[in-house]
Amino acid sequence: MSAASIQAVQASSAEAPDLSVDVVVESDGWPPDAALVVLVEEALDTAARRAANGLGPCEVAVAFADDARVRELNRDFLGKDKPTNVLSFPAPAVSGLPGPRPLGDIVLARETVAMEAAADGKPLDHHIRHLVVHGFLHLLGYDHETDADADRMEGLETEVLAALGVADPYRNEEAD
Repeated sequence: MSAASIQAVQASSAEAPDLSVDVVVESDGWPPDAALVVLVEEALDTAARRAANGLGPCEVAVAFADDARVRELNRDFLGKDKPTNVLSFPAPAVSGLPGPRPLGDIVLARETVAMEAAADGKPLDHHIRHLVVHGFLHLLGYDHETDADADRMEGLETEVLAALGVADPYRNEEAD
């Protein structure tokens, strides 16, 4: 088990928030810590520039766990006794705290993420970027409970991922 922490650099755009990021690697089998830090930093910086205008200083934790841990979290907090690729846990809104505003935690499940990437024939790093962006948008309040909400969230994800050089994960493969 290892942990790596980063402090995301203040984005050059005046619209991008000052984002502090903690990256924690809880299980073996993920890419090297340094590679994960870069993936997370790039994904969150790009997503923050496009989706978090006016947010101000904030912080996010991203944990790289295994299916067993994510299954446990999914069961205990969401009542679903199964692993999933990514979970987001928004921090409760608390005013008056010193320092950056906590946005919440994002947790990825290694086996599920790797299996999905392989099944879809996409690079693992692209899938990780996608899920980090997806989780971050949930922390910002986006969801996909209705078709309209899903279209809005998926459109923003696709825009962020395109800026990162990642193909549209929602593109209908049958339309090719």
